[in-house]
Amino acid sequence: MSIRWCVVFFLTIAVPLGSFAREKDVLQYGEGLIINIPFPIDEVTQVVTDVADNGIIRGTKEYSKDEYIKGAESAASTPVFEPWKDAGKVFYKVRRQALDPWNFKDSTDVGTLGVRYVVQPQGEKNTVLRIDALFVEDNSHRAHKSNGSVENSEYKDIQDRLAAIELVKKETDEALQAKQQQATKKDFGLDNQTELLSTPSDAGESSSRDNVSLSSSMPSSRPASYTDASQTPEQHLADLKRQTQRVVKAPGAPLKSAPFHSASTLRSLNPGTEVLIVIVTPYWLGVETHEGDHGWIRLDELETTP
Repeated sequence: MSIRWCVVFFLTIAVPLGSFAREKDVLQYGEGLIINIPFPIDEVTQVVTDVADNGIIRGTKEYSKDEYIKGAESAASTPVFEPWKDAGKVFYKVRRQALDPWNFKDSTDVGTLGVRYVVQPQGEKNTVLRIDALFVEDNSHRAHKSNGSVENSEYKDIQDRLAAIELVKKETDEALQAKQQQATKKDFGLDNQTELLSTPSDAGESSSRDNVSLSSSMPSSRPASYTDASQTPEQHLADLKRQTQRVVKAPGAPLKSAPFHSASTLRSLNPGTEVLIVIVTPYWLGVETHEGDHGWIRLDELETTP
């Protein structure tokens, strides 16, 4: 399932008609960020917790050479914001002794920079996330509103982490599907080099197995004596090699214990290493090396043999 991100909605503040400068200030500063995310609240809460604990505040900096502000801490509350009285779980990230942070209106001097995250459920599968940022000077206690850079940058970090979770889910599903295919092959007496184009949704339902189809492009799905009348024996052998073998691309590839990025690496394969295809999934190939090692390599890290 690909992630579909909803349109970002900013808080709008009703103000009487006034000067262009006043209207511009209202539109650019202190709007905050509110977004509906297609993830359940438990997953969003965990990611927001991690972001609140990561020690950095994105979208601002103290010096031009900086990428972001470091030294932030998570907090249960902060005087930078009024106590949150509405529904939802609230998280704070605070950087004390921040020096005139960028992207806050008319900020000067030293003060406390705070980011607030509010997580609210929206049904069972969606979550509303609100992010606000403020800078309060230590001496004058003046509050300076963000121009939205902090809120959007912090959300981008959250979005990337949720995308990573979605990718792990997808790869786990693919691994389970591969395992199910192996069970189906065993039930049908097929060898490991046979590719299943479709797999029953329930391996326990024998009636569904009648719908399993085999790939005509894989040699194991043909009789061992199969030959194309138009091919010479040498051409047929070359055709079989192209179908069942791949070569590791430069600069090499890790042989994984399972078909997902976070799986342990069994060994590193050098460029040009030949492997035999055993299992085919949309993004990973289950392979066997000449030494007899079995594992998984991403499809885009392999190429056909010359």
